[in-house]
Amino acid sequence: MAAPYATDPATARGRLYPEEESHFRSPFQRDRDRIIHASAFRRLKHKTQVFIEHEGDYFRTRLTHSIEVAQVARTVAAALDLNVELTEAVALAHDLGHTPFGHTGEEALDRLMQPYGGFDHNAQALRIVTELERHYAEWDGLNLTWETLEGIAKHNGPVPKPYPWALTAYNARHDLELDTHASAEAQVAALSDDIAYNNHDLHDGLRAELFSTDELADLPVLKDCFARVDAKYPGLNYYRRRHEALRRFFGVLVEDVIDVSRANLSAFDPKSVSDIRHAGRMMIQFTPALWSDLKVIRQFLFERMYRAPAVVDMRIAVTQMIDELFPFYLHNPGELPKQWRKEVAEARDDLTLARIVADYIAGMTDRFAIQEHARLIGGTDVPPGVTDGH
Repeated sequence: MAAPYATDPATARGRLYPEEESHFRSPFQRDRDRIIHASAFRRLKHKTQVFIEHEGDYFRTRLTHSIEVAQVARTVAAALDLNVELTEAVALAHDLGHTPFGHTGEEALDRLMQPYGGFDHNAQALRIVTELERHYAEWDGLNLTWETLEGIAKHNGPVPKPYPWALTAYNARHDLELDTHASAEAQVAALSDDIAYNNHDLHDGLRAELFSTDELADLPVLKDCFARVDAKYPGLNYYRRRHEALRRFFGVLVEDVIDVSRANLSAFDPKSVSDIRHAGRMMIQFTPALWSDLKVIRQFLFERMYRAPAVVDMRIAVTQMIDELFPFYLHNPGELPKQWRKEVAEARDDLTLARIVADYIAGMTDRFAIQEHARLIGGTDVPPGVTDGH
């Protein structure tokens, strides 16, 4: 039975463009399915999570990361009696706006776009699902429900002013109430992102030999996880040992969020999803103690993985690519694909043209950006290494 503060599809606020709803899928199931079938979702297969997509078949990409986030989010939402389909839709869409080369690409594009309003990957995700996916006969975008769009825009909390320009533009047409918290479902998606990347980045860092199992076993939370594995399975080989410990670490994070969030919700006693939005704080949280331990783990990952020497070399190389591709397309818009040229022809000023170029570059996969840079500009070798994930 759904909690009173769960989002009820029967009372959903609808879509920007009215359409007849499905007879066999809820509005949020339909949103989830449209996201999965979107071109931008497929492109996540070849976008950086931590390791550039061609560096190994076992490392996470943005696509596998998004699937893992959705898996965690479904589990937590079900445990809290929330709407699982809405939670899953937000989780699957949360990274659609990422550029090639992870946060390194985003930082470069944001810097280049400063004269034109900047670049923000959360706002870009909303722009993708409301405008840039152009497959339907009657509208641009995916025409998702208000609740899913709200979750994409503000799953991390109220959006601080000044809003990113892409959010401002859409919000003028369809008010997402950016100054309030999102639904509990969207908050679950946000915490599930933290759970997924804290777990899988440790896996991938070990596989890449950027740090050792012994170093990992000295970190908060993980120390106890390894101790429990060693007590139960003495003499276990190193590969199974670390997998068992990380499996327990994953479970600790999920159980902590469920327990704390249940306590928060019980104490606050919200009667509706509106109460969640106007609570003034996040309802879905870690305990302060675990949150503090995760900061230590994230600092370890930052120093040993995201800023490892190989990472720094890669950051320099891919930043140069974005730095060169952006002005090239700005001065040579005829090099954009045919489907973009109508917009270019209708662009009335440099601002509009720059935003078209940013949309195009942001949508590139890692390998396509590398190929296009080599074809159009050349001269930048991509070193064997990694890019930063967070």
